[in-house]
Amino acid sequence: MTDLQIAKKVTLKPITAIAEKFGINPNLLEMYGKNKAKIPLSCIDESKADKSNLILVSAISPTPAGEGKTTISIGLSEALNKLNKKTTVVLREPSLGPVFGIKGGATGGGFAQVLPLEDINLHFTGDFSAIEKANNLLAAIIDNNIQSKTNSLGIDPRTVTWKRVFDVNDRALRKIVIGLGGTTSGIPRETGFDITAASEIMAILCIATDLNDLKERLGNIFIGYTFTNKPIYAKDLKVAGAMAALLQHAIKPNLVQTMEGNPAIIHGGPFANIAQGTNSVIGTLMGMTFSEYTITEAGFGCDLGAEKFLDIKCQSADLSPKAVVLTTTIRALKYHGGADLKSLKIEDLEALEQGLPNLEKHIENIEQFGLTPVIAINKFESDSLEEIQLIKDFSRSKNIRVAVADVWAKGGEGAIELAQQIVEVVNDITVQFKPLYNWENSVEFKIETIAQKIYGADYVEYTSNAKRQLKRIKNLGLDKLAICVAKTEKSLSDNPKLLGRPKDFTITVREIEIASGAGFLIPITGNIMRMPGLPAHPASEGIYISDDGEITGLF
Repeated sequence: MTDLQIAKKVTLKPITAIAEKFGINPNLLEMYGKNKAKIPLSCIDESKADKSNLILVSAISPTPAGEGKTTISIGLSEALNKLNKKTTVVLREPSLGPVFGIKGGATGGGFAQVLPLEDINLHFTGDFSAIEKANNLLAAIIDNNIQSKTNSLGIDPRTVTWKRVFDVNDRALRKIVIGLGGTTSGIPRETGFDITAASEIMAILCIATDLNDLKERLGNIFIGYTFTNKPIYAKDLKVAGAMAALLQHAIKPNLVQTMEGNPAIIHGGPFANIAQGTNSVIGTLMGMTFSEYTITEAGFGCDLGAEKFLDIKCQSADLSPKAVVLTTTIRALKYHGGADLKSLKIEDLEALEQGLPNLEKHIENIEQFGLTPVIAINKFESDSLEEIQLIKDFSRSKNIRVAVADVWAKGGEGAIELAQQIVEVVNDITVQFKPLYNWENSVEFKIETIAQKIYGADYVEYTSNAKRQLKRIKNLGLDKLAICVAKTEKSLSDNPKLLGRPKDFTITVREIEIASGAGFLIPITGNIMRMPGLPAHPASEGIYISDDGEITGLF
């Protein structure tokens, strides 16, 4: 059965019942039908949140299809609830880019899903739309100010860095020229579109702690310079208030349910290869307020989402995770060991063993933060007993906890051993989380620390453009911001063809974008694009809705 067919067999509980079960007053919910609701920010209690055990779910370097962090996160939360540990899973919202592209949605799979699947993956409660509108309002205000003869700040259009966004993969929009059509249609200039998940508005929504913080951060968005070289921010355009008004509902986290009737909070959706890759601080704190255990995930491998979760989100919001689940699949390790993508379902112990250094590096990365990794082998039907045993033997040789998680087929029951190991780690914790770098360090030091300690690079090289941007960042006084590297998810390096555990390589920073509202800088490496393209046969080809409203082919 497909994920959608499995989901259709579940009878959803009223979301008010889910809220009440976990101590949320159902009368406070802002309802979006019977099965979705927004939770007001007033429900957050930081004194209660401080007592919750925050568990991060990450992964090894993935195959193009992903390795199932969301599925593992959901299954683990179900298992902990079965062990009578009050647990909430907190996830990111799906982007339509992957849904209609190649990777699919972000609601888990099999018997470890969050529901209602179709609603969550298609528009949900409108948060992405609100983020698009706020982002594109700022873009329109910028171009209007450039055009205006009576209300102009004198912005030099050549220096404007702000782009419009759109939540569909569309490579044709990466570079465009706007303002054509004569003197009444604006000033012609080159710009482009990013995907919505890469918008700084998305990043701000996910890092803000309340509405006041959101408004301040929106005002701090860097726009460009005037012709007299004066820096311009969104607050200079008097647009932050209108942007915040568009986001007044989007800032509130969304409550849905798992297949086993436990709460799931889904909020925010930045990608981890081109943004910070974690759900919102507000969503995480909301989950922690009502739970003994809070399970959250960060996108792609530990080199991307986990590093950003720990160095950006945790430092910004003063969060301290207790353990990291390292989602591992046999197919991904075989892929990193040289096996062809088409042969990953065939037993191949040699390729599997050759791929183990990738797993080893991600273990080391987690330990650099003072955290304990627990390996979750996300089980697939094609996995052989011998292949599973090989990973277990390797893990135990490194004195690392390991458990097989068969959550796709068994739901929470398939993650009981993993849940028990997480409880053991939390009960036996002896070390404290520590970030990789101090934000007060120089920009170059912070970038090189990530590149050398997390990716395993020897050196970092900067293009002439990146060097000019470094000087500009220092002159603006923004050199004490965090670092959010944009890098391929396919490799620990910035070259997607270097699989496994690359060595003797250099990371090249080609440019550095400023996200001063979000509180970080974005060094862009390799050929990474902030607007993805579609494959030859996008997933949208198989999606259909019948005359009676039944959706098929979604997953």
